Amino acid sequence: MDPSALAWLAVKAVAIAALPIAYVTLSKDPDKHRKLAWVTAFLTLDLIMFGGFTRLTDSGLGCPDWPGCYGHSNPLSAGEQIRAAETALPSGPVTMTKAWIEMLHRYFAMAVGFLIIVLTVLAWRRWRRSPERSPWLATFTLVAVCLQGVFGALTVTMKLQPAIVTAHLLGGVGLLALLIWLALRESPAPAVDRRAAALRPLAALGALLLVVQIALGGWVSTNYAVLACPDFPTCHGQIMPPDMDFGSGFTVWRDLGMTAEGAPIPFQALVAIHWTHRSFAYVVIAGLGLLAWRLWPLAGVGRLARALAAVLALQFATGLSSVVLNWPLLLAVLHNGGAAVLVALLVAINHRLAAASVVPAGALARRAPAQGGG
Repeated sequence: MDPSALAWLAVKAVAIAALPIAYVTLSKDPDKHRKLAWVTAFLTLDLIMFGGFTRLTDSGLGCPDWPGCYGHSNPLSAGEQIRAAETALPSGPVTMTKAWIEMLHRYFAMAVGFLIIVLTVLAWRRWRRSPERSPWLATFTLVAVCLQGVFGALTVTMKLQPAIVTAHLLGGVGLLALLIWLALRESPAPAVDRRAAALRPLAALGALLLVVQIALGGWVSTNYAVLACPDFPTCHGQIMPPDMDFGSGFTVWRDLGMTAEGAPIPFQALVAIHWTHRSFAYVVIAGLGLLAWRLWPLAGVGRLARALAAVLALQFATGLSSVVLNWPLLLAVLHNGGAAVLVALLVAINHRLAAASVVPAGALARRAPAQGGG
């Protein structure tokens, strides 16, 4: 890709990033660093959902090179190559619509990367004035977004290999978690009922369970196994279908749609992938449901617990509807976004349990009615 096309890509990213930067600059919030951290976290959540939309519309190879589109900074300039590819393979992954979806995703991702660069610069400038406020979390977040860019490039150049696509999804979720933690660190921490401290191991376990489930969900999506079990609560009329091929389904390093030996992946492998994700969902629901129930009455975390329960219920509903209604795009994107929102809530809960000030439970009980349970 020639330098002028790269320069135009950078201009597009900066132009998109200029809008949230202007919003933060013009806001009345005196702490611009905190404001920018929250805005960047919100945009990262949106980016994860748009990435899901890109994957679900089969647009990941809409531009089969990286970072541009056939060496150009936009699909219009690459129109001749795109039309030729579409003519040669009308049902293939390259169309003008898919190329625009893929490139908009890349523009958005580069803009988020630029915002994280700004956050890191601000963190180091502030550290020079106030050495007690460490810039290393922002710096680590910058490293994480650079690694995420590498996985984004590999997703395209390695032709949507399932392991790379799933790693890219987990990288996006990890980036969101870092940005949420960074924004929370910059925000005032409310008082938390001291009884909540005993629930820190359960909250950490809940986060771990959710990460495993997101990895399984990414594996379902990237292997196109969503409809491998078309009924519910059974799978092909059975609680545990026989002859599921877990070996082929969970071979990590293989091409999309293929076994490790290069043969087409059998349908029973897709059933195994779907069944595992569905079965582990019950474990996640039980773990996060227990966490929400235990935190529900406690001041300082009660509202987060109620939000966790509500999003968990919606996540179950969108996942079930995706199967029963034959995988509608909107519900699939919402299911993808719901997982990201659960990550944000669990990060907030873990941060509050770890970092918020702790006051005697009796004192908070007297204040709880006015605070609505925290």
